[in-house]
Amino acid sequence: MPTGMVTRVVEAKGTTVMAYVISEGCLDVKDRTCLDNCPVDCIYEGVRMVYIHPDECIDCGACEPLCPQDAIYFEPHLPDELSQYAAINAEFFSATGSPGGATGVDYTDRDHPAVAVLPTRPANS
Repeated sequence: MPTGMVTRVVEAKGTTVMAYVISEGCLDVKDRTCLDNCPVDCIYEGVRMVYIHPDECIDCGACEPLCPQDAIYFEPHLPDELSQYAAINAEFFSATGSPGGATGVDYTDRDHPAVAVLPTRPANS
């Protein structure tokens, strides 16, 4: 396998295993530091949060320490109470597949249904 390529493991239910997951800490904040610094452009902006594409992420981890909200987790370290965000990130792309990078792609008109119905977070929370 070429350097930098990652093989995805697929569970029995057909769910793509995420390397990194963006969780609720990003909700209504959307600090673009992770998005602007991702070396492979695999972080996409939705209405209320940003999402990591599971098939485009190369598992480099560059995004995790940059997040001022501590909203990004290496999936094995994702707290149990945030575990639904692994599926939320992967399912956000179920209708579109892999666009091949976020630059030039506009998903700012939608969110995952589970995110869209969450209460709005107050500013500065």
